[in-house]
Amino acid sequence: MAAVAENHLIALLPRRDRSRLLGICESVQLELGRVLCSPGESTRHVYFPNDCFISLATGIEDEPGIEVGMVGREGMLGAQLALGVGTVPLHALVQGAGTARRIAAAPFRRELGASRALQRALNRYVCVLMAQLATSSACTRFHRVGPRLARWLLMSQDRAHSDSFHVTHEFLAFMLGVRRVGITRAAGDLQRHGFIRYHRGDITVLDRAALEAAACSCYAADQHAYERLLG
Repeated sequence: MAAVAENHLIALLPRRDRSRLLGICESVQLELGRVLCSPGESTRHVYFPNDCFISLATGIEDEPGIEVGMVGREGMLGAQLALGVGTVPLHALVQGAGTARRIAAAPFRRELGASRALQRALNRYVCVLMAQLATSSACTRFHRVGPRLARWLLMSQDRAHSDSFHVTHEFLAFMLGVRRVGITRAAGDLQRHGFIRYHRGDITVLDRAALEAAACSCYAADQHAYERLLG
């Protein structure tokens, strides 16, 4: 079995800073559907995903909610601590099971104070998150379900590090903030064109290039923001 790749933010750190950070990490297995935190709670842990990925979602009053961001190996959950904010801003739900490195809030704050390299990396990552949140807001308002679904599938494939992953129509409808019938129709169109295969919640990307062409411009915008700020 191939070794699990390291989280990109950790890999960016100089050797000494990276070694010190890894020394206070614990490796955890995150199960599909696990809620890691909810808005208004105090931040207990930060997570650096390796091969799992996490949905960031928000809701209004009694509405079911909508996904506004996604965190995988490229980032971390708990970046608000880099701004000196201890309160959780968004729901965090495990969307793809796998491993992550976890650090309790208190030792992580101490390491932030000791490592300028870590602080610089997280400051840049906060900017990436802000860009992703802004893009998601505009995408939800202006783009149709089909291109948005293609974007979501690409983002999930990037973080799953696999052409195949599991997700139901109900979960997709929740993440995209649309009715289930809209997801069924959009996924059916992608399947008929040969871009994906979908059966009982199991999705396989068959034609990555075609899926990128079908996605809205927000996918490329997210990629550009990350590469510009964090490479």
